[in-house]
Amino acid sequence: MDLVLRAFIEMSDLNNKKIRQVTCLGLLVNIFLALFKFYLGVWGRSQAIIADAFHSLSDMSTDLVILLGVSHWSKPADDDHPYGHGRIETIITMFIGFFLLFIAVSLGYKSLQFLQVHDVRQPEKLTILGALISIVMKEGLYRWTIKVGKEVKSSAVTANAWHHRTDALSSIPVAIAVAIAAFFPRWFFLDYVGAFIVAIIILRTAWKIVYNAYAEVIDTGVSRKEKNQFLDIIDKIEEVRSVHAIRTRKFGPGWYVDLHVEVDAFLSVRQGHDIASEVKHRLLAEGPDVLDVVVHIEPHEAEGPRKDFV
Repeated sequence: MDLVLRAFIEMSDLNNKKIRQVTCLGLLVNIFLALFKFYLGVWGRSQAIIADAFHSLSDMSTDLVILLGVSHWSKPADDDHPYGHGRIETIITMFIGFFLLFIAVSLGYKSLQFLQVHDVRQPEKLTILGALISIVMKEGLYRWTIKVGKEVKSSAVTANAWHHRTDALSSIPVAIAVAIAAFFPRWFFLDYVGAFIVAIIILRTAWKIVYNAYAEVIDTGVSRKEKNQFLDIIDKIEEVRSVHAIRTRKFGPGWYVDLHVEVDAFLSVRQGHDIASEVKHRLLAEGPDVLDVVVHIEPHEAEGPRKDFV
C-alpha cells in the first residue's frame, strides 16, 4: 500500500510540475505580448492594438489563478474546512471576472468616444505586427497547453488552453481592422471599431467567468446531461435496484455527490456497505470531475423493474 501511495504522490508531483511549467510559459507570453502591443499601439497610434494589449494583460488572470491559487485550494480538508478549500478558487475567479468586466466597459466606452473625434491620425502600418505576432504565439501556446492538459487529465489546464485559442482568434479582427485603417486613411475609424470588438470579446469572457463562479457560490448542481452520466455509471452495478435524491455541489475543479441507493432488503450490512463502496469508486473513476461521493443505502422492497432512477 505504501508503494502505491508513494507512486501516486510522485505522479501527482510530476503532473503539478508540468502544469506549472506550461502555465509559467503562458504567463510570460502574456506579459510580453501585453507590453509589446501596448508600446506598439501607443507608438503607432492604434487603439485596437492597445485594446488587444489589455486583452493579453487580462489573459494573465487564468495563469495567475492556477499558479498562485493551486497551493491554497488544493489543500486537503481539515476540521475547519470539511469540504476542502475549493471556494478560494471561486472567490479569486469571481474577483478576476469583475476586474475584466471593468476593463471591457472602459475600453468599449473609450473606443466609442474616439469614434466621435474626426482629427485622429491613422495608425502606423507597423502596428499590424502586434496582432500578427499575438496570433502566432497564442496559437502555439494553445497547442502545447492542450497537450499537457490531456497528459495530466486536468480540466483547468485544458480550459486555459482553449482560452489561449480564443485569444488568438480575437486578434484576427484586430489585425484586419488595423491593416485597413493603416493602408486606407479614410477608413481610419475601423481601428476604433476593432478596439470595440475586442472590448466585446473581453466582456463576453468576463461575464462567463462571473456567471460560472456565481453558480458555484449558490451551489448550482450538475446539468441534466452530467446527472444522466452518473446514472449510466451506476446502472452498470447489478446489485443497485434504484437511485434517487441525487444532490451535487461544485468545489473548485470538481463535484461532491450525495445520493441514495436502494438495494435488496435482505442483504447484510456488510453487503450493503460493499455496494455503496462500489458505487463510490465507479463514480470517482468514471464520473465527470467527481471529487467525493456519499452514498446512502436504503432497502428496496417495491415490485417492478430493477431500475427506477429518479
